[in-house]
Amino acid sequence: MLRDMARGVPSHPWWRRLPAWVDRLAQVGTLPSDTEDEKVRKATLTLASSLMTALAVVWVATYAALGLWLSALIPFVYQVMSTGSIALFARTKRYRLFRASQLCMMLMLPFLLQWSLGGFKTSSAVALWAVTAPLGALMFYGVREALPWFGGFVTLVAISGAIDSQLSRPGIPNTIVVTFFVMNVLGVSTTVYLLLQYFMRARERVLAELARKHTALEAEQEKSERLLLNVLPGPIAERLKASPGVIADGFEGVTVLFADIVRFTPLTDKLPPEEVVALLDRVFSSFDVLTQRYELEKIKTIGDAYMVAGGLPTPRPDHAEAVAEMALDMREEVMRHSGEVGHSLAVRIGMDSGPVVAGVIGRRKFIYDLWGDTVNTASRMESHGVADSIHVTHRTYERLRRRYDLRLRGDLDVKGKGVMTTYFLVGRRSKAEPPAEGPTPSRATPVPHPTRRI
Repeated sequence: MLRDMARGVPSHPWWRRLPAWVDRLAQVGTLPSDTEDEKVRKATLTLASSLMTALAVVWVATYAALGLWLSALIPFVYQVMSTGSIALFARTKRYRLFRASQLCMMLMLPFLLQWSLGGFKTSSAVALWAVTAPLGALMFYGVREALPWFGGFVTLVAISGAIDSQLSRPGIPNTIVVTFFVMNVLGVSTTVYLLLQYFMRARERVLAELARKHTALEAEQEKSERLLLNVLPGPIAERLKASPGVIADGFEGVTVLFADIVRFTPLTDKLPPEEVVALLDRVFSSFDVLTQRYELEKIKTIGDAYMVAGGLPTPRPDHAEAVAEMALDMREEVMRHSGEVGHSLAVRIGMDSGPVVAGVIGRRKFIYDLWGDTVNTASRMESHGVADSIHVTHRTYERLRRRYDLRLRGDLDVKGKGVMTTYFLVGRRSKAEPPAEGPTPSRATPVPHPTRRI
């Protein structure tokens, strides 16, 4: 609704085209600290009081010309008191006193004038002007606070009806009575309409401004959420917004991948900084596309290393296969970029599958990170790998061997792990080939690499 209102309100509404002196008069009692709604209420009451004070000249002049001095004195006294109230409000900014005094005069003085003229008929029902008091209370106080004012109006109407026959009626020409009937009906209805229109238009301006701020706030919120989603997985970001406490989960089946761009560090000494960053951005951006394609979770980048995981934060049974698909495509992407930029690049990839602990750490800069033996082992597989190779553990091999072609590398003495049997993921297995049974051909064709300690 706020957006529609922001689009629907003209950029130069009519109240901005009011004469400058009218605008200055309306704002005489406002404060810089007032809210937009308070400014609207104060301005509307000031204009209403000023308008009714000006219109009272007609009654003063007419009744004075007819020699009805008491009846002329009542609107004159109203003019003096109302003008003084407006001046005091402009000086002291005491809105509550101004509001109460103006509504009291609007309520009482029309009835006093009617009684002085002899009742409803001879006064041309001038008491109609008193209805502006409960209407004003509704606008300037509120629904509940306006009830006593409406009750007062009803009471005075009832009193006027009860004493109408006992009032003395001066000889007012019928033409004057009829003319004032028309003036009172048109004057009250026109005044109420114009003030309500001003009030509603001004409130539309306030709502339009709120809509603009709301739209800007939504844009900032969407921007913040996009930035948060660039750092955290979607489900984790939602949990963090709902409950900003510690977020930590354990996952039994996860495949972790580390990839490092080989021969990238020497390029940083040869190329300008802009080209270095642009090249790495192109490579990692292509990895990001692969992460989305295979519905994996990018964990982080460290220098020219890229870390991704499958099977979290939403568990999936094919986490190893999905990461293997990405690993094969990553190798192709690096080869493609190497040809495009004219620099010799390669990627070294390590993978392991198993349990991990995942959670959010940090307060000012959040990061979703992984811990556990699986993470450390995947990192070891990458660091002890070979350029353009995908180095995997036996646990990952067991998950992939029926769908992918793997070659035995041999036994490695891994620091903190001891001797491990590792493999290279070569490619996707042809659909025409049956899955290997018993001792796999991979073990029969080891890739000659020396055993070394990491």
